[in-house]
Amino acid sequence: MNLLSLFGKRGASASVAKNRLQILLAHERADDGSDAALISGLREDILAVVAKRVDIDPDSVKLEMDRSGDVTTLGIDIELPAARAS
Repeated sequence: MNLLSLFGKRGASASVAKNRLQILLAHERADDGSDAALISGLREDILAVVAKRVDIDPDSVKLEMDRSGDVTTLGIDIELPAARAS
């Protein structure tokens, strides 16, 4: 009996984790000039995830990357629609 078979097959989370790691690796290898491509890809991924739960305007998703020394920060601003009255 295979020990891995006890835990079942790898699900979609493995694929998502792989994609996230690829994004992080691309970021680490990127020059300062390629931040635009990284931000564009992250914006599309985040938009797809949020749109699964909330109806949002694609133009309402703003991302900003700031590099300061060895630290990179990613700011995400998403304008959510107003709550509906019941």
